[in-house]
Amino acid sequence: MGDKVNLKLDERELQGKKVAKLRKEGLVPAVVYGPGIDPISVQVEDGVLTKAYKKAGTHAPVHLTIGTKKKIAMIKDVDRDPVKGTIRHVSFHAVKASDPVVAEVPVRLVGEGESEAERAGLIILQNLEKIEVKALPMDLPEAVEVSILSLKEAGDKVTLAEATLPEGVEFIEHDSHHGDDDEEEKVHVTDTMVASAWEPSALAAANDAAAGDATDESEVESENGEAPADGEAADGEEKAEEKSE
Repeated sequence: MGDKVNLKLDERELQGKKVAKLRKEGLVPAVVYGPGIDPISVQVEDGVLTKAYKKAGTHAPVHLTIGTKKKIAMIKDVDRDPVKGTIRHVSFHAVKASDPVVAEVPVRLVGEGESEAERAGLIILQNLEKIEVKALPMDLPEAVEVSILSLKEAGDKVTLAEATLPEGVEFIEHDSHHGDDDEEEKVHVTDTMVASAWEPSALAAANDAAAGDATDESEVESENGEAPADGEAADGEEKAEEKSE
């Protein structure tokens, strides 16, 4: 865990489409919800919220102060303006320090630039950016670290089995199988590839092939008609507060 993330929120009276007035004043509407509590409508300064979100993301607990109330919460939903990119609404999910939570945390490669593969001119491609873990809120790691020092030749790879997990933190297993229908073999999350070594020319060829596939897909999309623009989505405030139940 890194430094504690604190955030002071003010209770909010304006609801629904009236929150547009708050945004013009540099305030972001938000809601705090969770088991055993009634949803609390709140507001916070845009700059203060952006700083806290940059630090906590959706994988670190945030210590909220709402008047005289203090709560620990995870940032669950962040609605952004599709044009400006500014935060329009945030949903905080209150949690208990004694109850484990599931969060998606970044995967960080350790030893970049130091592996035999890189010294031989190979490129290390990171295949996994995030992974779900379960832990007590205060034990959630900033990132799951995986060493790539074992990579030597093209085709070599590292999996989550090489990850260093802090005490009290575990990966979330999802039901996945491969093999024949008659004899399926369960695939464990630790078998997931994190990074692999590539010859530069082979990686360039793979990227060109992927770009070609993407072009084909976009042509099919244009033939079938355009998807609705982001701006046509429902108001972020209303969507987020519906989720808060």
